[in-house]
Amino acid sequence: MKLEFIPLDKLVVSKANMRYGRKAPDVSDILPTVRSRGIIQPVIVRPKPCPNDADRGYEIIAGSRRFHAAKIVAEERHAARDGAAEADTDMALLPCAILDAGDDAAAVEASLIENLARLDPDEVTQWETFTRLVKEGRRLEDIAATFGLPDLAVCRVLALGNLLPAIRDLYRRKEIDAATVRHLTMASKSQQKAWLALAADPDSYVPTGHQLKAWLFGGQSIPARHALFDIAASGLATIADLFGDDRYVADADAFWTLQNAAIETRRAAYIEQGWADAIIVPPSDHFTAWEYEKAGKRKGGRVYLDVRATGEVIVHEGYISRKEAARLARAEGRTMVSGLGRSPHGPK
Repeated sequence: MKLEFIPLDKLVVSKANMRYGRKAPDVSDILPTVRSRGIIQPVIVRPKPCPNDADRGYEIIAGSRRFHAAKIVAEERHAARDGAAEADTDMALLPCAILDAGDDAAAVEASLIENLARLDPDEVTQWETFTRLVKEGRRLEDIAATFGLPDLAVCRVLALGNLLPAIRDLYRRKEIDAATVRHLTMASKSQQKAWLALAADPDSYVPTGHQLKAWLFGGQSIPARHALFDIAASGLATIADLFGDDRYVADADAFWTLQNAAIETRRAAYIEQGWADAIIVPPSDHFTAWEYEKAGKRKGGRVYLDVRATGEVIVHEGYISRKEAARLARAEGRTMVSGLGRSPHGPK
């Protein structure tokens, strides 16, 4: 890049700039410095396509706020001179770093990198910018490397593309929270439309956060990782949650049909291993450890398969009830007392 001072009237905000097409940005925080010291840090520009070099202008890739602040100060000084035509050279020229023409992806990256360092853009703005980079041919891993982000962080931002524009706008205006958006990225377009209809009706209950996840999955949100069977081989449809580490099953009834069969297989295997029994604890009950004591196979220990409504199965190996443990302890005590009462030389 080369540095030049370019007249303000030769500069426009580029479509590649992440602030393009919006209202003029708030520059109140930098305006006092620009008034007193001018623009110190160059804005990043590239030449506009133009057949006539004499009319050539430049597009601002990064530095839209400095450009708008410089224009405000230039207009203030022009008004202070009562509209006199003489130029204020301090503000009429802007220091610029000039990129090569035509590289849209590099221009978008330059804009987002600078803005990430200065004013963190909202996630919807990041999505708009990352999407433009993808359209320019950048791969996901390239975007991640450019901005020093994990691949998953870029995936999470791009997942906002699954949302209807009306939902993205609500998120941009902070009218819905991140947890709600996270779950809506897993919703179908028809579900999103149904949710928007509820949101627009002041008399309707609008599910948000974790209640929204239950609403989307018909009351049961089952992570695929809880399956005891090979979920990929089963052909069971799953929905990705790019904001977390889970995938969720799309059909809860089909999941439980396969999961219950896998639980029965697991139960039979424990009995074959020599355990006294393997008991399935349904989701309506819970295995409460304080009601049981540990016991090995030779003492009649059982296995408890504690099934949760989320599809998770927690295995408790080698337990008997406290009552059984007490009976065993009494029986062992009687055996020991009986043994101590015998004379080693036999009866006299």
